[in-house]
Amino acid sequence: MVKFTKQFEGQLVPEWKDAFVDYSQLKKDLKKIHLLTNKVEKKQTETSFIKIIKSSLGKLSILGNKERESSRAIKVHTKLASSGSNSDVYETELLEKIAVDTDAAKEFFVCLDTQLNKVNQFYKTKEKEFLERGECMKKQMEILIELKDAFKQKQANGESTQESKEDDSISCTISCEEDSVRSRTDQMQLQESCLEDLENNGVGALESPRSEEPIKINSEDSKLRTVSGRVFNCQGKNLKIKIPLTNPSRTFSAISYLIKEDLINQSSSKKCGPDGVNKLRISKKKLSHAEKMIKGALTELYKGLNYLKTYRSLNMLAFMNILKKFDKVTGKQILPIYLKVVESSYFNSSDEVIKLSDEVEEWFIKHFAGENRRKAMKYLKPHHRKESHSVTFFIGLFTGCFVALLAGYIIVAHLTGMYRKHSENTFYMETAYPKLMPLLYSFLMLCSMFGLLFLHLFLYGCNIFMWRKARINYSFIFELGSKNELKFRDVFLICTASMSVIVGVMFVHLLLLAKGYSLRQVQVIPGLLLLVFFLILICPLNLFYKSSRYRLITVIRNIVFSPLYKVVMLDFFMADQLCSQVPMLRNLEYIACYYITGSYATQDYGYCMRVKYYRDLAYAVSFLPYYWRAMQCARRWFDEGETSHLVNLGKYVSAMLAAGTKVAYEKERSVGWLCLVVAMSSIATVYQLYWDFVKDWGLLQHNSNNPWLRNQLMLRQKYIYYFSMVLNLVLRLAWLQTVLHSSFEHVDYRVTGLFLAALEVIRRGHWNFYRLENEHLNNAGKFRAVKTVPLPFREVDEED
Repeated sequence: MVKFTKQFEGQLVPEWKDAFVDYSQLKKDLKKIHLLTNKVEKKQTETSFIKIIKSSLGKLSILGNKERESSRAIKVHTKLASSGSNSDVYETELLEKIAVDTDAAKEFFVCLDTQLNKVNQFYKTKEKEFLERGECMKKQMEILIELKDAFKQKQANGESTQESKEDDSISCTISCEEDSVRSRTDQMQLQESCLEDLENNGVGALESPRSEEPIKINSEDSKLRTVSGRVFNCQGKNLKIKIPLTNPSRTFSAISYLIKEDLINQSSSKKCGPDGVNKLRISKKKLSHAEKMIKGALTELYKGLNYLKTYRSLNMLAFMNILKKFDKVTGKQILPIYLKVVESSYFNSSDEVIKLSDEVEEWFIKHFAGENRRKAMKYLKPHHRKESHSVTFFIGLFTGCFVALLAGYIIVAHLTGMYRKHSENTFYMETAYPKLMPLLYSFLMLCSMFGLLFLHLFLYGCNIFMWRKARINYSFIFELGSKNELKFRDVFLICTASMSVIVGVMFVHLLLLAKGYSLRQVQVIPGLLLLVFFLILICPLNLFYKSSRYRLITVIRNIVFSPLYKVVMLDFFMADQLCSQVPMLRNLEYIACYYITGSYATQDYGYCMRVKYYRDLAYAVSFLPYYWRAMQCARRWFDEGETSHLVNLGKYVSAMLAAGTKVAYEKERSVGWLCLVVAMSSIATVYQLYWDFVKDWGLLQHNSNNPWLRNQLMLRQKYIYYFSMVLNLVLRLAWLQTVLHSSFEHVDYRVTGLFLAALEVIRRGHWNFYRLENEHLNNAGKFRAVKTVPLPFREVDEED
C-alpha cells in the first residue's frame, strides 16, 4: 500500500508545492512528541493494583465522558488578520496537558495553525484571481455570441448584395469626429482591401505570452480596440479584435494595414457620412480566430480551476491524516474538534470554484462542442497516452539488435580487411561520413552525424526521466500538449530503433563492398538512408509520432527564421541544443555537398573540401546556431524590453568571434592567431560559465541558505550541484584542444574532433536538467501553474 506522504507528493501541483500543507514538517513535530512519550513510558512502571483498577475503569468509561474530556482539551480561536484583510486567522489554545511534553504539543499546534492559515490565504487569493478571469471570459463570451448571432441572422435574411458575395462578413459602424474629403465609398473600398490582406494571411491566431496577471474589467462603458487603434461599434457594443503579431505574415500584414490606413487619413479631411459614422466589417475568418483564442483561454481557466479543486481535496486529506496520527500518538480525541474547524474554513466551505467550473463546462459544451458533452470533456480534460509495456519490450529488442549488428559489423570488417591502411576500398568512410581509415574507429565515424544526433536524443530521454522523478513540470514549461509530449520510453525507443537501422545499413553496405558490387551503386546507400529519415520526418501519415515530428519542424522553422517569429521557451531551448551540435551540422553539410554535386559518382571524395565555395559554406554553418540564438535574444529584447536579453546576445556574439578565430587559426597556424584564439576563447568561456551558473542555473548566490547555491534545490544531495559546476567548467574548456593540438598527433584529428563533439553533447544534456530546474523554481516562486492566453476583445479607456 502506498504511503500517504508519497501519494500526497505525487498528486500535488508542482508549481504550488510551497502553498500546500507542509506535511513532512508536521510529521517531524509529531515524531518528536512520539519519541518523548516513549521515553516517559519506559521510565514509568505502573505495577500498583490501584493504578491498574483506575486504568481499567478509565477504559470502561462511557463514550460521552471521553468526548466531553476531549472537547475541553483544545479550543481554536478565530481572529481577523492583522494585515486588514478579511481572511480569518486560526489560533489553538491548549486547555489541558495533551502530551507528555506540553511545549512540543504547543509547537505542533502552532505549526498546524500556520499551515491552515497559509492554505486559506492562498486558496482565497487564487480563487479571486480565477473568478476575475471568469468574469472577463463571461464578457468575452457575450460579445462572441452576439457577433456569431449577427452572422447567423445575416445568413437567415439571405442577403445577396455584392458585398456579401465578395466576403462573408458583418457590417459594423465606427464613430468619426472629423469630416472627410473623400467619398465614403472610396474609403470603404480601401479599408476593405486592408482587412482582406490581413484575413488572407490568417491574422488573428494566438500566441500566448506568459503572464500571470489577471485581466481586469473596470469600466462598463470601456471600449475595445483593433490593431489600427480605432474603436468601432457592433451590435450596440464598442469592440475590437486584437491581432497578436507572432509570425512574419501577420507582422507584415499588420504593417501594410497601418500604412494603408495612414494613407486614408492623410488623403482625407476626416469626414464621415451624413450620419457621422463610417462602416467597418468584421469577417467570419477573423471571428473564427477570436473563437479559437477564447476556446484556448477557457481551457486554461478550466485547468486552473481543477488545480484548485485538487489543492482543496489534498490539503483536506493531509489535515485529516495528521490529526489521526496525533490522536494515535497521544491517545486524545483531537480529530473531531480540529476537523470541524478545518471543514468550516474558507478553503473547504467556499463553492465558488465549483460553480465557475460548471459554468465553463456549460459554455464549452453549448458553444464549442455542439451540445456534445463527451467531445467537450475530451478537449477540457485531455487524456494522457498510457505508457505500454510493449514499448519497454521493443526498447530491449532493438538494443539487442543494435549490439548484435555492431558486433557483426566489426567482425566482418576485420575478416575482410576492408579498412586496412592500404586497402583499395578505403573510400567508405570518406563517402558516408567524414574520412577515417583505421578499423578501430570506423563505426564511430560512420555514426559521426547520426551518432551525435541520437546521443543527444538519448540524453534528452534521460532528462525527461530525471525531470519526472524530481517533479519538474517540463511539459508546462515547454507548452507541450498531451498529443505531442514524448515520454522517456518513447525517446529511448526512437533512439534504439534508429541506431539499429543505421548499423544494419552499415552491415549491408559492408557486405556489398566485400562481394564486389559496383562502387557507384553501393555509395548510394548512405544517401538513401538520409533520404528515408527525412521522409519519415515530414511524413503526413499519422505514424511515427506525427504530432511530435510536426512540432519539431515548427520549432526548427521558428529558429531558422529568427527574429521574425515570437520566441517561446521551447524555441530558444532547441536553439541552445543546436549550438552544441555544430559538428553534426558540418557533417550534414558535407554529405549534402557530396551527393548534390555528384561526387559519389565520380568518386572525388575531396571535392567538397577543395572548392572554396563549399569550404566557406562549411564555416558559415559553424556560425549559424550562434547567429540564430543571438537573433532570438534580439527579438526577446524587442518584445519584452529587458536589457538582460542584450547581455545574453553578447554571449553568443563572443562565441561567434571565438569560433571565427579558431577557423582562421586552422588556416594559418601563426603565433599571432594562436594568441588571439586564446584571448577570445578565454573571454567567451568566462562569459558562458557566468551565464550558465548565475542566469541559467540560478546558482552562486552568496546570500543563499545553501552556500554558493540557491535557497531551493530539487535534489537533496548538495554535492551534486558543486560537482556539476566543476564538470561544466571542465567540459567548457574543450577549446584548449585547438591550442594543444600537437599533443594528439598520434591520434587522428577526426577521432579527436568526434570525441570532443560527443563531450559537448554530454555537457549540453547535463546542462538541460539544471536549466529546467531553475525555470521550474521560478514558476513555483510565482505560483504560475497555468498560462494566461490573450483575449481577442480588449478593453481600453475612453481617452485611449
